[in-house]
Amino acid sequence: MIAVWMLTWKELVRKKVTLMTLLLTVLFWIAFYFIAQSVGASVAQSESGIISLDDLLERFRGSAILLSIGFFFGSIATGFLAIFSSVAAVAGEAEHGVLQSVLARPIPRTRWYMGRWLGFVTFCLAYALLLFVSILVIVTYAAGAHPDWSTIGPAFVLFMSPVFLMVTLTMFASCWLAPLGNGVAMVMLFGMSWLGTMLDRVIATGMFRTDETTKASDTLEIVSGLIRLLIPTDALQQRMLSELFQVKSLGGGFSSRDSLGYFSVVNPPSDAFLYYTAVYFLIFLAAGLLAIRRKDF
Repeated sequence: MIAVWMLTWKELVRKKVTLMTLLLTVLFWIAFYFIAQSVGASVAQSESGIISLDDLLERFRGSAILLSIGFFFGSIATGFLAIFSSVAAVAGEAEHGVLQSVLARPIPRTRWYMGRWLGFVTFCLAYALLLFVSILVIVTYAAGAHPDWSTIGPAFVLFMSPVFLMVTLTMFASCWLAPLGNGVAMVMLFGMSWLGTMLDRVIATGMFRTDETTKASDTLEIVSGLIRLLIPTDALQQRMLSELFQVKSLGGGFSSRDSLGYFSVVNPPSDAFLYYTAVYFLIFLAAGLLAIRRKDF
């Protein structure tokens, strides 16, 4: 299993998708640095000898918006890397005859599957760690915002959790779908999670608070909840931002929607939802192991 793990890393290092991801990440770093620097300069100009409450709230607002922008790109980049790195994990190698030659050796299929899974996950986690740290460093250095370091650990765990989900789902689907079909399906599923958050933002605007539109609001809440249950990735992103911004500790006097606008944290999931996500992950990982054992190549 460890040999398969190492071979997966070597394969990913040579892939063009890794090179393109790194190039786009460098471009993002450059653009994000100048955005953070301009936001930090605008906040600094409004400061005087004594920092007022309004200045503190403005600094918090600017850093929160910057972090939301950075981690929005981070969620897209890590999600797409997880999908396209593992999209041909099973069916793609079977089409080229590689899988048949590997499985002809005395290695259990489940150990081969777990070796590939560990290779994809650890590679994407290394990229997620690089991206997470770089976003915090840029916001801290360029904007002058200093995050609460006690929240960094839980926030990073939540930030990297979609990697586990997307690699697991993509490898599971790869047992039946060709790489192209699998990639399209996983990208659409991954994008559907953003739709759930968008619906939550529409509901939070109060657009459907009248008696005539209450039924429409209830329908949107049901659809949003079902989407979160189907693909929890963006819900985890909202919980990560909630932990990073310490929304609960700010109390009712601070309105995320009014202060952050489009970048507000909407309906962060509860601890029970995190337990559901863990069970969701274990079910699909076990289903993938079962599928690779019974699949006839």
